[in-house]
Amino acid sequence: MDTSPLFQRSELLVGPAVMERLRRSRAILFGVGGVGSWCAEALIRSGLGHLTLVDSDCVCITNVNRQLQALPSNVGRYKVDELAGRLRTINPEAEIVPIREAYGLETRDGFGIETFDWVLDAIDSLSPKLGLIEHALAHGRTLFSSMGASGKLDPTRVRVANIWDSCACPLARRVRKRLRRHKVSAPYKVVFSEELVPNQGAAPACGTPSCLCPRVALGPGGERGEAHEWCSQKAFINGSMAPAVIAFGVALASLVIADAVAAEATGSDDHG
Repeated sequence: MDTSPLFQRSELLVGPAVMERLRRSRAILFGVGGVGSWCAEALIRSGLGHLTLVDSDCVCITNVNRQLQALPSNVGRYKVDELAGRLRTINPEAEIVPIREAYGLETRDGFGIETFDWVLDAIDSLSPKLGLIEHALAHGRTLFSSMGASGKLDPTRVRVANIWDSCACPLARRVRKRLRRHKVSAPYKVVFSEELVPNQGAAPACGTPSCLCPRVALGPGGERGEAHEWCSQKAFINGSMAPAVIAFGVALASLVIADAVAAEATGSDDHG
């Protein structure tokens, strides 16, 4: 099959066979905030044929500084719907499936992760993140995971390594500790940074009745639902800015592309 003119420059770099592999491959992305949203766009702009987006959250005004789909004009709208709409305008032939749910024990079996070539983790809450990691590894899926992107300023310090070789990242340290406790030792690649910049300001309203999180969620057709307020469930909120967050997202997407290139070179159809 001829590559779409949309991806002519990509084909020049990686060749038609890799582009065809990406076109017929499927990825599921959990979390479409700062890291996840940029990862999603990088994948669709790289020719991925199917992307399922999983996130129950809606746009908050505090997301605008770093999240791709977040605008002052769409506060309160579901992130997956807003991002899916944008991605469809980039490549109308790509299949984009938005799912307004959070990953958890009660929802995990409904995502069918065993049907995907890649499972991508951009969740920023520890318990669901660990649940997804363990579930994906138990099902033999190719998993790529983002560690903490907040508290970072320097995109040149973003790195990729095996989870067991990651260092100086508080979230990665907690992930490794919990995995050891659950006797999980399988290797998988993560995006992380050794940089940690302490907050210089404060967000006193977060997690209080005056929190800026939307109280009403809006669907594409204007349907209304209850919005989740996550701030009060976080022990600490680190500041974050676009350059480092974007670097995390595109690095996560690059792992998918690199895996497709490697699989094509070896003639493998097994992403597990």
